[in-house]
Amino acid sequence: MSDRTPAGQFLDAAIGLLRRLRDEEAGPIAAAGTMIADTVADGGRLFAFGAGHSSLAAQDLVYRAGGLALMNLLAVPGVVGVDVRPATLGSALERVEGLAGTVLDSSPLRGGDLLVIISLSGRNVMPVEMATRARAKGVKVIGVTSVAYAAETSPRNPSGTFLKDHCDVVLDSGIAVGDAELTWEGVSAPFAPASTVVTSALLQAVMATAAATLADRGVEPPLLRSGNVDGGRAWNTRVMTEYGDRIFYQH
Repeated sequence: MSDRTPAGQFLDAAIGLLRRLRDEEAGPIAAAGTMIADTVADGGRLFAFGAGHSSLAAQDLVYRAGGLALMNLLAVPGVVGVDVRPATLGSALERVEGLAGTVLDSSPLRGGDLLVIISLSGRNVMPVEMATRARAKGVKVIGVTSVAYAAETSPRNPSGTFLKDHCDVVLDSGIAVGDAELTWEGVSAPFAPASTVVTSALLQAVMATAAATLADRGVEPPLLRSGNVDGGRAWNTRVMTEYGDRIFYQH
């Protein structure tokens, strides 16, 4: 029996989006997971970037129990969250030309590394410039976006393109333009965004693929364990020591 409460409708919508990922994005998920496994096996480093709320999914990959220890956050000051004041400054910085290139030039990213760029709309200067500049450095780029924005909105960057146009692999979250799943009588605006839960699930599916792919090749994936289980801290110390030259969040 269908649950018509707002909570039930939102959860049904999220489940539907997750089922779409499972059924329609299996190929890109496998490709992205394999690319990450290749980077790890070849000695490369892993980075993730997202602006605003897209940064939540990026941060979910970093220093994460059950995740790859080699995933580092590529942080742009004022852009990675809503802690900046005013909060609207973060949105404005996404539209500043040259900022992404400056950040990349100051970062440890180098040829042979891999960068996950998360941008729901993929239309602003920041994600497009970051993808193009990273690839010019020989960095592989996985883009996580909603492809619908390219069909229903106009680009908001000088190239006239979207993030999806500058990636080695594109993961389509399938989120509708506007990122609001519900409407309700008496409520003027659509509400209940699902991009965070869907994007995080999408990326965890990719990371699971990467870990299993490494194991299938006979390579132990450098995974972290929870520090709240017995032996977890000792495990993590070993992993971080072994891969210390590819981990940047502990310095």
